[in-house]
Amino acid sequence: MMHKEIVVKGKVQGVYFRATAKSVADKMGIRGAVKNLPDGHVWIAAEGSEEALKEFIDWCHYGPSGARVIAVEVKDKPLEHFKYFDILHG
Repeated sequence: MMHKEIVVKGKVQGVYFRATAKSVADKMGIRGAVKNLPDGHVWIAAEGSEEALKEFIDWCHYGPSGARVIAVEVKDKPLEHFKYFDILHG
């Protein structure tokens, strides 16, 4: 298991990025959280196997059909042992 902190930049709010990220993560067995940031970016904490995280990060470079991703920043972080993949608000 690995933990990645992901920040997705571009037109990624108002395009169902969080909801679609949850759906994709659930299908891949990834746990964590996703939230909109005040600066217009989307923040994701993702935990899973190396292979699943690679595939998920690849998806983050495109996102849902309405998104226009211009950058994806990924950092390794310590495991937090999430139980689910949640959409955070606020």
